[in-house]
Amino acid sequence: MTAAEHDRIPEAALAWIDAGKRAALATVVRTWGSAPRPVGAQLAISSEAELAGSVSGGCVEGAVAAEALEALQDGRPRLLEFGVADADAFAVGLACGGAIHVLVEPIGVGDGPLEQTIRDLAAARAKRRQIAYVVCLDDWSRLLVDRAAGCPLGDEVRRAMDADASGFAALEDGRWFVGVHNPPLRLVIVGAVHIAQPLRVMAEALGYDVTIVDPRDAFAAEARFPGARLSHAWPDAGLDEAGLDARTAVVTLTHDPKLDDPAIMRALRSDAFYLGCLGSRKTHAARVERLRAAGFADAEIARIHAPLGLDIGAKSPAEIALSALGQITERLRRPETRPGSSSGTAGARDAAA
Repeated sequence: MTAAEHDRIPEAALAWIDAGKRAALATVVRTWGSAPRPVGAQLAISSEAELAGSVSGGCVEGAVAAEALEALQDGRPRLLEFGVADADAFAVGLACGGAIHVLVEPIGVGDGPLEQTIRDLAAARAKRRQIAYVVCLDDWSRLLVDRAAGCPLGDEVRRAMDADASGFAALEDGRWFVGVHNPPLRLVIVGAVHIAQPLRVMAEALGYDVTIVDPRDAFAAEARFPGARLSHAWPDAGLDEAGLDARTAVVTLTHDPKLDDPAIMRALRSDAFYLGCLGSRKTHAARVERLRAAGFADAEIARIHAPLGLDIGAKSPAEIALSALGQITERLRRPETRPGSSSGTAGARDAAA
């Protein structure tokens, strides 16, 4: 898993358990107003009061940790409420104008989740599987829902996973909280050209794990992309190395069929949620004919976003990068706009090629 260490909250709890300690997980399950952390944010607490993660901007972690230590003793999960209207909550520092509900669960103790359940969750995260941890607050029953294996609790859970939106689900009975654990987003850029420079920076700021693939050493150079993950493999092999799944977006920028086409063909036969290709409509028409000749069906080819990006009148490399990321974000957050679901938004005006 490529997530930063500070996002590995279940893993931190398991590490403490492996070290002979006990651990609890605290999860933000509801927010109002100007809450400092989103629904789904987590804090792990060890039996020695060690902390990993956060459920606020540092305001209520102490109070949550104290409750977690008690939960590890009595085995009872609890739903905590903090808000500026509550004198006790204000005393511990939640003065941002919002309110939060925090679910505290002792792992492997009493009515808390089984240790194996958290291990299965961590294993799914390590394998980049879209997984949801679902808990009923009425009877403390729990299950893990694997997006690839279907959603036994219905479309609402599937939509929550697609939208990265943890929260309560309106299911047939009980109060069910759906904690979404999606793998980190990836962006694979084929072509270490000028546009790739701002695109890489913007994408990383949005949390994408970015790989730039270009076999041309003069382009994919450390001097041009300081600190970037660079691959000098041929594009199809580079995509295989980076990994293509439902949390991956692919952008091709070279204009050279020798480089772009192998990557496009690989991406079209993958689960990547987005494929965008730089080039004019004339360039894309020629690309379509090559793909048809290679045996790709029109429905497959229709997955390509070309011209690339949202139509914002982009001119400069940075503006084109912005338009591409805008379109990628829309396809990620609004799956119904993806080709094959409904008509997407036409792209940025690429220069003729």
